[in-house]
Amino acid sequence: MVPTRDTHATLVDLLDRILDKGLILDADIIIHVAGVPLLGVKLKAALAGIDTMLKYGIWEDWDAAQRAVAVGGQRFK
Repeated sequence: MVPTRDTHATLVDLLDRILDKGLILDADIIIHVAGVPLLGVKLKAALAGIDTMLKYGIWEDWDAAQRAVAVGGQRFK
């Protein structure tokens, strides 16, 4: 199978693919001044559509709470 490239892909196509498949960012940032580390930040972020997050078991509690609010039920305490 030969990979193909769509030369007419747009930003909307990229965003649709990211929301469908998901994207994980994992970064370590260290700020140095004169060779001395002053600040360290560890960043972990997930970007995906709700359906994708639920498929992988992320945000199940959030989804259940939102559905309960939508039908007039109580929120989780």
